[in-house]
Amino acid sequence: MGSRGEGWVIGQFVIALGILVVTFFTRVELPLFVQLVGAAMLIVGAIVIAFATFHLGKNLTPYPKPKDGDHTLITNGIYGIVRHPIYFGFALAALGWTLYWGTLLGIALALFLFVWFDLKSRREEKWLAEKYPEYAAYQARVKKLIPFVY
Repeated sequence: MGSRGEGWVIGQFVIALGILVVTFFTRVELPLFVQLVGAAMLIVGAIVIAFATFHLGKNLTPYPKPKDGDHTLITNGIYGIVRHPIYFGFALAALGWTLYWGTLLGIALALFLFVWFDLKSRREEKWLAEKYPEYAAYQARVKKLIPFVY
């Protein structure tokens, strides 16, 4: 998957592209309520991504491997609620998109994307634990991908 985890990043964007493509080929009519829930999930997911990206600041990298050099482990703000808020936000937005547009194959791909992020985060957390001795305590305190749940 590459020395910095490049394959994980490519994979997530391939899955996301798949979600976008199937939107135009596999649509079914879902109730308006489900579409509105999907729209809300899409918006909340985008907001979570924005907050998490802003909060990371100079620590932000597109790769799962943390940057070299003197960077800090961010454990407050949205990172005090979920360890991987960008993954959570992206998965939530993807599922919201598929619900809004009513694409059953897209829903399956959005769930696969969540599994992809779970696997990706496992590798990322090994790197984080190597770099930050306090990461184990953070893992014990904060859920990984779904706030307060998982």
